[in-house]
Amino acid sequence: MTGSHIIDLNPEMLAAAAESKAWPFEEAKKIIARYKGKDFPETVLFETGYGPSGLPHIGTFGEVARTTMVRHAFRVLTQDKVKTKLLCFSDDMDGMRKIPENVPDRAALEPYLHMPLTSVPNPFGGDYASFADHNNAMLCRFLDTFGFDYEFASATQYYKAGRFDEVLLRAAERYNEIMGVMLPTLGPERQATYSPFLPISPKSGRVLYVPMINVDAKAGTITFDDEGMETTLPVTGGHVKLQWKPDFGMRWAALGVDFEMFGKDHQTNAGIYDRICNILGGRAPEHFVYELFLDEEGQKISKSKGNGLTIDEWLTYAPTESLGLYMYQRPRQAKKLYFDVIPKAVDEYYAFLGAYPRQDWKERLGNPVWHMHDGNPPAIDLPVPFALLLNLVSASNAHDKAVLWGFISRHAPGVTPKTHPELDRLTGYAIRYFDDFVKPTKVYRAADQMEREALAKLSDALGALPQGADGEAIQNAALNVARKIERYQDHSKQSPEGGPGVSVAFFQMIYQVLIGQERGPRFGSFAALYGIAETRALIERALAGQLAA
Repeated sequence: MTGSHIIDLNPEMLAAAAESKAWPFEEAKKIIARYKGKDFPETVLFETGYGPSGLPHIGTFGEVARTTMVRHAFRVLTQDKVKTKLLCFSDDMDGMRKIPENVPDRAALEPYLHMPLTSVPNPFGGDYASFADHNNAMLCRFLDTFGFDYEFASATQYYKAGRFDEVLLRAAERYNEIMGVMLPTLGPERQATYSPFLPISPKSGRVLYVPMINVDAKAGTITFDDEGMETTLPVTGGHVKLQWKPDFGMRWAALGVDFEMFGKDHQTNAGIYDRICNILGGRAPEHFVYELFLDEEGQKISKSKGNGLTIDEWLTYAPTESLGLYMYQRPRQAKKLYFDVIPKAVDEYYAFLGAYPRQDWKERLGNPVWHMHDGNPPAIDLPVPFALLLNLVSASNAHDKAVLWGFISRHAPGVTPKTHPELDRLTGYAIRYFDDFVKPTKVYRAADQMEREALAKLSDALGALPQGADGEAIQNAALNVARKIERYQDHSKQSPEGGPGVSVAFFQMIYQVLIGQERGPRFGSFAALYGIAETRALIERALAGQLAA
């Protein structure tokens, strides 16, 4: 997901791209329509915004990942004849309005409330000069690790270096027009004190939310009260920043941004950003509004609260590609983002990857892996799904990869860590995920008398199978056992012989009793991997009361 690689522009793919309804193509087509009838600029600018008031969370990464997908789609549709750039902009001149809950020593930051985040000391230790520098570095470190092609921008540096001076002077000239946009959106009390300009106090260093005594457009200055002292500052050179809503529009106008996506919490303000951008002489970019990520309780993920998953937490238990897939899927649908979603995301990624070579171009361009890998998905053979690895860890109590590989190599001769490094990587993730999230919640239950009889019959059926029986044969043997037990008959289904089908309750019982979990992967696949003898031994332990003790 680099955004800067060489693109294979074969005619079949280009034809499919022109017709594709995949959301990155739909967004890229809006940018192309933006310049219909005129030349593209020298560089089409994609931007993402980042508020470094807390540690970066996955939503921040998601903006960059998704924007990169749109950028790649744009490059394909324009046959890579237009230069593009992705700017990751940090609003690190923003004042620290409240102290984040997840910093080591909250009291130590109290004297720095309302100071620009680049003026707040770094509470995490290390070589970073400020709180913002630390959080910016964390963001860049991950984006670099993932291989994104982007340019990082600091609001503090841009303001102080004069990158916004021309537009800030224009904001002073058009102050009343900006106020005309902003004031109707505010209550009476806020209207009385509002100003789009936020001076940085020469006395306290704080970002001041104070009314203007005077705005001198000709001189390019503002005059305000700073703790009882009338003070005049230039709007240029980093002495003043803009309130966050006008700042959005100012930045778009100053930089010539063509595309920016943001979360649904910004949707009601998008029109304000656009109008201010237009007032300041710019043209508002194309927008993409995505739904928010929620934590396990359904609450919006917040950097300052530290709820939900962090980037590092996800990557402790799963490969980066699974995270990329989660970002691609249904961006306009609110999704919970907590540890339980990881195994499914991992297996779905490899399922999409496995399907890709068999697909035609129309299907490929709708396959998430095409967008995640800049049109060049890797060829990876994964003989064992992640969910199955997790159950193998659970059944075998494996604490190192060598134990798992003993089962895998016996089940799939010739498959080794050397021949399948991706599978080897997943075994490590499976052990960590199991130890931290599955093991603590495992609750084995004892089987009742009917369940004991069913399990005994299942063991006998497995014992009657020929050596080397595959997952399909094992699954059929289990189904044949269940079909003869009234409790597990499902009369809404039909067996191959015309009798009732099998209720999911049968396999649910197996996992509850044998593995201590509510559900698991297909039983036949699990038993084939774990081994028929080992599965029968597990049943014997359950029947002897050794698991639910």
